[in-house]
Amino acid sequence: MHGVGPETAILPSGWEERLIAVRNENTRGCTGWCLEVHDLAASRLAAGREKDVGFVAALLGYAMVHRVVLAARIDALPLADERREQLRRTAAGLDRTG
Repeated sequence: MHGVGPETAILPSGWEERLIAVRNENTRGCTGWCLEVHDLAASRLAAGREKDVGFVAALLGYAMVHRVVLAARIDALPLADERREQLRRTAAGLDRTG
């Protein structure tokens, strides 16, 4: 896995304030900045690929993402209202077991 720049994804407003710092011996003392899981899930739904929807279903199935928070992050995506509504329906329809 490798990092990507913020220009490659559709992200909810405020995502920068929720970044998670990862720094340990595996990073050789360097700090990696990772998306908070709900921001990641909303972004993956916005990408709309089948693999992304499956990824979000797994996050929900393993209780790594909470539906209410995910809905709020979808609402914060810089998309047209119709597209956000479509993403909310997609997320709501995902099986809780992933």
